[in-house]
Amino acid sequence: MEFITKPGKKERLTLKELEQPCYKGQEAVTEGAVHSIRDMGKVAFIGLRSRFGILQMVWQEGEADFGLEDLKEGAFIRAEGRIEPEERAPGGIELHLKKVQILSEPQGPLPLPVSKWKMGASLETRLDKRALSLRNIRERAVFRIQEGIVRGFRDYLHSQGFTEIHTPKLGAKGAEGGSNLFRLDYFHRPAVLAQSPQFYKQMMVGVFDRVFEIGPVFRAEKHNTKRHLNEYTSLDFEMGYIDGFEDIMAMETGMIQYVLKLLKEEYAQECRILELTLPDAEKIPAVPFDEAKRLVSEAYGRPIRSPYDLEPEEEALIGRYFKEHYGADFVFVTHYPSKKRPFYAMDDPENPKYTLSFDLLFQGLEITTGGQRIHQYPQLMEKLEKRGMSPEGMEEYLNTFRCGMPPHGGLGIGLERFTAKLTGQDNVREACLFPRDLSRLTP
Repeated sequence: MEFITKPGKKERLTLKELEQPCYKGQEAVTEGAVHSIRDMGKVAFIGLRSRFGILQMVWQEGEADFGLEDLKEGAFIRAEGRIEPEERAPGGIELHLKKVQILSEPQGPLPLPVSKWKMGASLETRLDKRALSLRNIRERAVFRIQEGIVRGFRDYLHSQGFTEIHTPKLGAKGAEGGSNLFRLDYFHRPAVLAQSPQFYKQMMVGVFDRVFEIGPVFRAEKHNTKRHLNEYTSLDFEMGYIDGFEDIMAMETGMIQYVLKLLKEEYAQECRILELTLPDAEKIPAVPFDEAKRLVSEAYGRPIRSPYDLEPEEEALIGRYFKEHYGADFVFVTHYPSKKRPFYAMDDPENPKYTLSFDLLFQGLEITTGGQRIHQYPQLMEKLEKRGMSPEGMEEYLNTFRCGMPPHGGLGIGLERFTAKLTGQDNVREACLFPRDLSRLTP
């Protein structure tokens, strides 16, 4: 009988391992996909793509035991040869080929030129053939950066005593209310897809004090803009025993600083590929909602049209103003009007028309919404009643507060928006592996 224990050491080496000095001049075996073939006659340069990047391989007539015609762009292979130093090659090494084992090869020409630096295909075409278009080095780099954002978010919050939770995405009622709910039949009962983990993460503050979740949320909004998706990934956290909503903003600032440091140190290759200049988050200014609207109205001559919310153009102008005057890439806009915030948002005791809440704008784009929540049961019920809302479907949520809850608050960050802005993408769909919008349900 065979027992499986753990992964063993394989003879095949990764690109990262091959770049170590001890392998120079040595025979080695590695694996990957043929990314490009540059035929120079008796010599050819072949790019081998793997998760760590591109390895330059050299095919030379008479040295390799196979013909160049045996290789196709897009084929997955196992390659054997000698590692030699080469300063002009990526990673400073190249593999002089001797043998190749073809593991799989495309059945005909590739429908997209993934080996090109920029493929030149439209966004719709790239999304239609997403699994292939992401083999392009630049397209793939966006999602390595996205991985770094998620990793930094998780690692930082763990270091701050947060517990990771996983909440249901099927429910009886949405946390935000309204009409932007995906409704479905759940065993002959009405149900909705979760707009956010809001109710659950608040309830879990009474259990773990500090919680976070990384998961999908669903918004049935009939929009078709460059900044919206109907399914996106939300980075959420909720923390108890706060002194004020400023504690939430401080926690997010620390998290962003950690993420940017991680990207600089461990995702430098992707930053180079995408030609990224990482933003500065050493200190982030905070400005009240009304003041932000007034500042950009006076500075840029734009009339204030909506007194209760920020229009996209206003967000962009606020970002521009704080960049020009303070060199800031991020800005917290605080004290949003109560009319535009959910019922659980705590009103400002000094002026109940406003809430102890905020949005974080990154270079003129809203990426975060957060704030302090009502934690007293009587106040929560009073707010529901004032808004004419029924507690039906929220009984367990409300009963949690009946049993007592600490002062708390939290936020949600749109991962795709943050990624798109950070990596310089024009459309949020470019920062989503398989986007879901008004017209797209495949692939």
